[in-house]
Amino acid sequence: MGNEIDQYLESEGIKFVRILWCDNANVIRAKAVHAGMFSDFLTYGVGIGVVDSPDMADVPFAVNGLDRLGQVQLVPDLSTLMPLPYAPGHARVMGNMLRNGDLWQLCPRTFLQAIAADAQTEGFEVIAAFENEFYLLERSADGRVIPSDYTGFGSTLAMDMHRPVIDDIAEALIAQGIIVEQYYPEAGPGQQEISVLYTQALGAADQQVAFRETVKAIAYQHHLKASFLPKIFPNKSGNGCHLHLSLWHQGENLLPDPNGILGLSEVARHFIGGILHHLKALMAITTPISNSYRRLTPHSESGAFCCWGLDNREASVRVIGSPDGGGATHFELKTVDASANPYLALGGAIAAGLDGVRNRLEPGEPVEVDPGDLSDSERRARGIERLPENVESAIKYLEEDEVLLEALGSDLARAFLAVRQAEWEALKDLELEEEVRLLLERY
Repeated sequence: MGNEIDQYLESEGIKFVRILWCDNANVIRAKAVHAGMFSDFLTYGVGIGVVDSPDMADVPFAVNGLDRLGQVQLVPDLSTLMPLPYAPGHARVMGNMLRNGDLWQLCPRTFLQAIAADAQTEGFEVIAAFENEFYLLERSADGRVIPSDYTGFGSTLAMDMHRPVIDDIAEALIAQGIIVEQYYPEAGPGQQEISVLYTQALGAADQQVAFRETVKAIAYQHHLKASFLPKIFPNKSGNGCHLHLSLWHQGENLLPDPNGILGLSEVARHFIGGILHHLKALMAITTPISNSYRRLTPHSESGAFCCWGLDNREASVRVIGSPDGGGATHFELKTVDASANPYLALGGAIAAGLDGVRNRLEPGEPVEVDPGDLSDSERRARGIERLPENVESAIKYLEEDEVLLEALGSDLARAFLAVRQAEWEALKDLELEEEVRLLLERY
């Protein structure tokens, strides 16, 4: 195997291989191994310090019951080895974390693999894709970060203005095996959306890491900054990262049922019921920073209310109707943004959905109107609740959610909650401008 890998790297002109991981704060990190030495690290990987709980200054802090000293081994998953089209001479490979020879229970990628295996025991495979919105930004003459254009939604002028950078992003994604579906300028000034094709769960999370890396790197090459931060400008559209989901068995989509509610099968309805049942707690994972909740407001198509509906962009779960009337083929969870670790966010959503399937949880009556237009009494009568309005509230719900805590495992749950709590304490009193200054390049 080592000789084959050496020959491959040489044939591709690779000088360094970046072994990536994504931490609990959703910072993408890597250690790079020179190509001439990479085969020596295939079995045991590279050592990294225990980084399960970094604070805002990237300094690890203690979590009760966990050892923050020592190191884990980041072992490359060779199935993800990929030359980087935007960084000639460098390649990327995703890493799995091992400690003392065993899979480390605090590894987010390992968590998602375990949850996807749980779904298999229920007789289906989860297929998913993350749909990203991001801003292209530039520096003004006085050093401020400003939008790269001031056009509107779907503007063809914006397409012409940003054609070189968007084309380069699309070509780089395709070169990495990521299939690009659609692109358009979004509602915010300088805001873009690029959607990619769905794949199996682990691949979808890997794609999300590659997507963020690619967009940021190519924007930089075009003298722009790309940011996925949920809320950058007051009174302008926020950046969502909608999670699209479907359930499959042996090549057959299990979702559509033309005779079912909203064209969905029973298993799909219960899966959605599980997500909605756990959504308040799940938000600590899918919308995990203070800035996330600046985006999660009524009338903003962000999923601020706990409900579901057919093509209802204000519902937290939007069932997407089939144009041929044959039943819905997938749905999206809108209460997600790109500050979320994709392995934890997708794994958490699957764990919630599995609980719905196992316990036949119902999602309630579908909502066909903007829930923000209903009175409080009308929402209460229809069982529509406003979702948490800050991450502190979501953290408290997660601390009490036995299903999600059990899915995470005690060590990962403690480490994750410690990160969330520390970030809440660090950010809760900041104004938007201060948040943006701190987090713009982090996400």
